[in-house]
Amino acid sequence: MRKNLLSVAIAIASGLIVLVGYFTAIPILTNVRITIVQWAVILAAIATIIGVLNLLSVHIGKVMKKDKNGTYSLILIAALLITFVYGLVQGPNHSSMQAIFRAVILPVETSLMALMAITLIYASIRLMRRRADLMAIVFIVTALIVLLGTAPLPFFEIPLLGSLIRPFIVNLPAVAGARGILLGVALGTLLTGLRVLIGTDRPYGGK
Repeated sequence: MRKNLLSVAIAIASGLIVLVGYFTAIPILTNVRITIVQWAVILAAIATIIGVLNLLSVHIGKVMKKDKNGTYSLILIAALLITFVYGLVQGPNHSSMQAIFRAVILPVETSLMALMAITLIYASIRLMRRRADLMAIVFIVTALIVLLGTAPLPFFEIPLLGSLIRPFIVNLPAVAGARGILLGVALGTLLTGLRVLIGTDRPYGGK
């Protein structure tokens, strides 16, 4: 019980110090706030390293067990270790590391984005087959307009689609929706932080 109360007290005190330090100019609070934030960054980096090590252990286990997809696991392990060691030696800002990013990581991310676009179209078509209401039609028409207005067509360009309609959708409704989502995330984060500060939620080990 004392251990739980100590965890709650430390969490609430740390949160209040950081919160008050952002809105006041008291030197002691500012210094303590910066220290706590730096500790949090270090802990986040350690958590990332632990996640990478866990990923390595999982794929090493697949290779050792001669899993049917073990070849892909071996390629992932080799690529991760080579990139990690080379990055430690050369540094992340070296031209060769930037070339690796542009030649490997960026195309993979672009391919995943393209795959996500195709998945959205497929999902919208399945949605039309199950529930052909107004919002489903608006969704699939909007997705098709944005895709056709963005992708380079092989033989011709659809008039006004890429120069007027797609920019209007991207710059007005899409931006408004994205800002609404961000506001919702911000309010949810604020509510979660307040619940942690008052001790209602205890993700740090309490009950």
